[in-house]
Amino acid sequence: MKGAEIIVKDVIKVYHLGKVEVQALRGLSMSVKEGEVVSIIGPSGSGKTTLLNIIGGLDTATAGSVAVGDTQVTALSTSQLVDYRRKTVGHIFQTLNLIPTLTAAENVELPMIAMGAGRSKRKERVKELLEIVGLTQRADHKPDELSGGEQQRITMAAALANDAPVILADEPTGELDTTNVKIVVDYLVKISRELGKTILMVTHDPNVARQGDRILRIEDGAIKAALTPAQTLEPTAAVSYVDQLKSRLTDIDAQLEKLDQDFRADKISGDEYVEQRQRLKQTKTSLLDELHRMGVVI
Repeated sequence: MKGAEIIVKDVIKVYHLGKVEVQALRGLSMSVKEGEVVSIIGPSGSGKTTLLNIIGGLDTATAGSVAVGDTQVTALSTSQLVDYRRKTVGHIFQTLNLIPTLTAAENVELPMIAMGAGRSKRKERVKELLEIVGLTQRADHKPDELSGGEQQRITMAAALANDAPVILADEPTGELDTTNVKIVVDYLVKISRELGKTILMVTHDPNVARQGDRILRIEDGAIKAALTPAQTLEPTAAVSYVDQLKSRLTDIDAQLEKLDQDFRADKISGDEYVEQRQRLKQTKTSLLDELHRMGVVI
C-alpha cells in the first residue's frame, strides 16, 4: 500500500496534572503529502511526541481534526482506533520494543498474527521485509544478539509488516552511534522512496532532520517554521516545566483581557462572562500555586 496524505487542522491538546492545566498543542495545523518524508524538530516539551501520538491514534486531541488518507482519526471510537493502529500506521520508537524471547523474524511476524494473516503469507512477508532492511542473515537471531542499529531495523520491518501507508518514527536514532544512525536513516528514506510510504520523523539531530524532504519546527505547541534540508538548523533550547507554566499564565491573562473586551462589546452574555472568567481565574490560581510550590514567585 502506498503512502497516505496527513492533514492536521487546529489541533489542541490539554493535559490536566492535578489542578494544573498544561496545553501541549495550541491550535497546530500542518500537512504531509503522500509519500513525503517530513522531519519534525523542536525543543523538549514543545509537543512533538504528542503530535505523533495523536496522528498515530495513541492519544486523542482535545479539539481540532486529524485526517490520514480517507480516515478522520479524531472521529474514531476506541475500538476503531485499535484497527486504525494495526492497519494504517506503523510506529518506530526510540526505546526498542522488540520481544527479547522472540527471534528477529518472529518479532516482524507478530503484527501480522494480530491481524489474522495466514501462516504462509506471514512467512513470505517476513522474508520480503528482512530483505528490505538488509537483515536476511539475522532472521533467527534474538534481539540481544543484534546490534542497536540492527534491532532498530527489525523494528522498522515490524512497522511495515501490515503494509501501513504511514510510518511514525519518534527519535528512531536517539540511542544509536553515528555509524548506525546513518544506516537506519538511509533505510527509512529507502522505505519511502521504494515503497512510497509517508514518513513523519521526530528528531533532535540536525543531520537526521536534513534527510527529510521538509523540516517542520514546533515551538510552544505550534508549527513555527517550515524549512528545506538546505537551510541551517540552529540548536533549540529545552523548555522547562516552569517555562511551560509561565507561558500558560501569559495565555490565560490574554484570554481574560479578551473576555473583558467581548463582554463590554456585548458579544457574550453576563452568565457566560462570569462562568468563563471564574474558570480562567481558577486555572490561573492553580498554576500560581504550582509555581509557588516549586519556589517560583511571580
